[in-house]
Amino acid sequence: MKINKFEDIEAWQKSRDIVNSIYEISNKSSFSKDFALRDQIRRAAISIMSNISEGFSRESDKEFIRFLFIAKASASEVQSQLFIAKDQGYINETEFNEIYGDLDHCSRQISNLISYLKKS
Repeated sequence: MKINKFEDIEAWQKSRDIVNSIYEISNKSSFSKDFALRDQIRRAAISIMSNISEGFSRESDKEFIRFLFIAKASASEVQSQLFIAKDQGYINETEFNEIYGDLDHCSRQISNLISYLKKS
């Protein structure tokens, strides 16, 4: 399948879902008052989708791969911050597991895309 625009990339679609989930949980009363964590986890989640789209718009696969690695690192950052949110009682185990799993899935999609680009 030919990807004509960044919105066609499955990892970008998944990262968009993740951003929406992060905004939903971070709007909860106790989480929303922890401005530092709320803002940081949102920025990191946004970074996943932003770097996928920005990398796609670059002129080379090498540049795209570089941005995909940044997106993958941002996914790990969000996973780490989810532990903080869970430890502080801002989210429950179910919310944690769902979003953490989505991030794992997105990271695998990004890794697969990196592998594909390296071979082409």
